[in-house]
Amino acid sequence: MSLPLIDYSSLVSTDASIRTKEIKKLDKACREIGFVYLINHDIPTELIDSLKEAAKLYFDLPLDEKKKIDICNSPNHRGYGPIGEENLEEGAPKDWKETFDMALNLDSAHPLVAKYPKMYGPNRYPDDSKIVDTLHQYYKSAFHVSQNFLKAMALALQLDEDFFTRNFNEHVTVLRMIHYPPRPSKQHDNGAGAHTDYGCITLLLQDDVGGLQVKSRDGLWVDATPIEGSIVVNIGDLMQRWTNDAYVSTAHRVIASNVNCHRYSFPFFVEPDYETVVECVQSCQSENNPAKYERIFSGDWIQSRFDATYSYRDKSAS
Repeated sequence: MSLPLIDYSSLVSTDASIRTKEIKKLDKACREIGFVYLINHDIPTELIDSLKEAAKLYFDLPLDEKKKIDICNSPNHRGYGPIGEENLEEGAPKDWKETFDMALNLDSAHPLVAKYPKMYGPNRYPDDSKIVDTLHQYYKSAFHVSQNFLKAMALALQLDEDFFTRNFNEHVTVLRMIHYPPRPSKQHDNGAGAHTDYGCITLLLQDDVGGLQVKSRDGLWVDATPIEGSIVVNIGDLMQRWTNDAYVSTAHRVIASNVNCHRYSFPFFVEPDYETVVECVQSCQSENNPAKYERIFSGDWIQSRFDATYSYRDKSAS
């Protein structure tokens, strides 16, 4: 099995026949595997190169400098996550990676911050303004691509084109930088434990090192080998709930880098406004296939997954 290729330029084509053909390919991929390579997207190559350089600059900083914005001290999950902070696979060793998270930057006085303080609020940035500027530029560019992708998914599901995107006004979409340092021994092979993503979709930019693996429907782990110029897109849990398991949130993992190798990746977790009601869409249910999931606020789901994944948010540990 290999991941299918979806042509972004065809998804946004003004030629209806080209667009329809590509949307049908996307629908098939979402139903059969839930992972695709997105090619011919419009994120500038120069911006991607700048983002990779920004990650190297940031993660090369001394640990004390990075921990000035330690995510453990953030009420809304922003900033630096040290090695061992995250444990994506229950019962497995903690993930061998360090991270940086950012999302919409809302002032502390914003009403949503008072209402949902664990999901909204200000970002916590590195001191280097060049790094921060690059992060903002990439966030904006990736968000644009994500919205066009969601429009195509809506049409594939026989919904209004804006069915998903109208829920992205004050969303909780997260851009993450990840550094997988060289593992200290062969025993530390868990870069990121097996998991599914929490939101609608994820756009993953990865370097050329490799390590991402996707679990096929027959239970085999398949390498998602990097393809130059592509972004990997996968289905998240909220989309699986919305589609009544028609589009499946597929498990994936990252094998730790070799002893002398560094790996960098940049997942863009596309997650809607907190109070987005997620319930089975009409095209994915019938008398013989009733809705399997209760309606839920998207933010409640995502927050519950954060609380289960990160040790610093475990109330029982305090």
